[in-house]
Amino acid sequence: MYDGKFDLEERLIEFAVRIIKVAGSLPNTLAGQHIAEQILRSGTSSAANYGEAQGAESRADFVHKIRIALKELRETKVWLRIIVRAGLISSADCLQSLLKENDEVISILFKSVETARKNEKSGEKVSRPARSAE
Repeated sequence: MYDGKFDLEERLIEFAVRIIKVAGSLPNTLAGQHIAEQILRSGTSSAANYGEAQGAESRADFVHKIRIALKELRETKVWLRIIVRAGLISSADCLQSLLKENDEVISILFKSVETARKNEKSGEKVSRPARSAE
């Protein structure tokens, strides 16, 4: 689970790992398999898209990649809500904390897009969330 240190890439990787675990615990039914495939795709791609944004060639490229990550996170939120409503996983507490984390990373990425756009108007360099030294 996320330890509170602000490294967004690590946070998104941990989110993806949690999504993988959720997908693996879905029932082996037609609906469970379908949702597992969908949530695996959307829930793991945000970390990769964020990583791509770190190497963006321009501010517009950065914004585009972050917006793709946002789109995938929003889709993931819908799948999580479907899982909860359909009662496909018995541990609703785990899903509630995952939904909370989903909302938090959406907020962070949305703010990053807003900041990049604002800086574009003022001519500043691309603004990215801080990364810890590795």
